Amino acid sequence: MSEHVLPEPVVRIEEVRELARDLVVIPNRRVQLVPNIGVIGGTHSVLVVETGMGPRNAETVLGFAAEYAAGRRLYLTTTHFHPEHAFGAQVFAGQATFLVNRAQAEDLAAKGAAYLDMFRGLGEPVARQLEGVEIATPDVVYDDAYDLDLGGRVVRLLATGRAHSRGDQVITVPDAGVMFTGDLVEAGQFAIFPWFPPHDTDVSGTRWISVMRRLAGASPRVVVPGHGDVGGPQLLADVRDYLELLRDETWARRDSAVGEQTIVEEVRAVMIERHPEWAGREWIEKGVGCLCAEHPA
Repeated sequence: MSEHVLPEPVVRIEEVRELARDLVVIPNRRVQLVPNIGVIGGTHSVLVVETGMGPRNAETVLGFAAEYAAGRRLYLTTTHFHPEHAFGAQVFAGQATFLVNRAQAEDLAAKGAAYLDMFRGLGEPVARQLEGVEIATPDVVYDDAYDLDLGGRVVRLLATGRAHSRGDQVITVPDAGVMFTGDLVEAGQFAIFPWFPPHDTDVSGTRWISVMRRLAGASPRVVVPGHGDVGGPQLLADVRDYLELLRDETWARRDSAVGEQTIVEEVRAVMIERHPEWAGREWIEKGVGCLCAEHPA
C-alpha cells in the first residue's frame, strides 16, 4: 500500500466538530489509516459510524460515544469492512447493536481474516493496533436500505452496490443534510483502489462512477469522507470527475493497444498534473489496473 513507514493509526478525541444539532465528527486529522468517525444522536438512541482500527481505538470511540449518549441506546455501523473502519466492532458487543448491509457482512466473514493478515504486514505501528482483533458478527443485517429511528431523527443506511468494495454503504442524516461516505470519497487524496489480483478484485471503477453520479445527485449539505477534511457536495463531484477522467485516459490508451506499464506511467503523469496537491499517488496505478481489467473487449 505504501513504501514508507506508516504513522501510529490512533484515534484521538481532538477537534471534535459539530456538524448539526446532536451530530458530531471525530476527525481523522489526516493520519493514514484513521477514518473520520461520526456520532449521531436522537432523543432515545445514538449511532456511531466507524470503529477505528483495532480494540484500543474502538475503546476510545466507545468511551466517547457512551459519554455523548448519556444513557441513550447505542448503535454501531461501518461504511465497509476494511480494518480501520470495522476492525474494532468486537469492543461494542453488549454495549451497542451492530448493524450493516448484507454484502458488507459477507465481506467481513469471507475476507476479514485475510485483510487482518495483510494489514499486520504494513509495519509495527499498524500491527500493534491490530493486536487482539476478532472479526465481529453484526447483530442486524439488511439488504438494500435501512431506516434507523433514533428518536425524532431517522438515519438512512443505504447499500450502494459494488464500488470501492463489494459491500459499501453510505449513511445519511436527512434532517441535517449530512452524508457519511466511507472510502467512496476521500478529500485531498486519489481514490483508494484495493485492487489486489488475484486475491481481491471486487473494487470496480465503472460501478464506482455510477455510484458517485447517484450520490452527487443527492446534493447533501455536508459530506464526511472516509479520510480527509469534511466538505460540501463538491467532494462528490471531485471524485466522480477524477474517476471518469481516470477511466477515459486509461481506456483511450488501452484502445491503442499500449502496454499496461506505459498506460500506468502516462496516466499517472496526467493525474498528478491535474491534482498535484493530492496525496496517495500510489493508488493511481491500482486504479489503472482495475480499469484495464474492466475495459470493454
